[in-house]
Amino acid sequence: MQDVSIVLDNRPGALADMGEALGRAGVSVEGGGAWVVDGRGTAHFLFEDGHAAKAALEAAGIGVAAVRDVVVQKLAQGEPGQLGKLTRRMAEAGVNIEVLYSDHANQLVLVVDRVDAARAVAAQWMRERGLT
Repeated sequence: MQDVSIVLDNRPGALADMGEALGRAGVSVEGGGAWVVDGRGTAHFLFEDGHAAKAALEAAGIGVAAVRDVVVQKLAQGEPGQLGKLTRRMAEAGVNIEVLYSDHANQLVLVVDRVDAARAVAAQWMRERGLT
């Protein structure tokens, strides 16, 4: 899975243009979100093939800032404090979380500066909970 950082115009229809471009190309969105910061539209969406999404978006004149591998982590929804515990472990491993959102399966999606280190933390987290 890959995160695609998308540059959007801050105007009505920008997300519709993005969604239609992806739909025409047969590329499905697996999770993500969009927002406006300091008057600029930004989106991070999860794709099975981020490079296919990038090609579809760029063909429609929509800017793509980056395509990056992600760490996808399942949390037990009924256990309070997991986000803090998991992200503290990431920090202790020297991993900087740059973007965090959920996918359509309610899994945490992390865009990080050190993917291998984050995956090691995530794997240990799962082993400790008997989920591997």
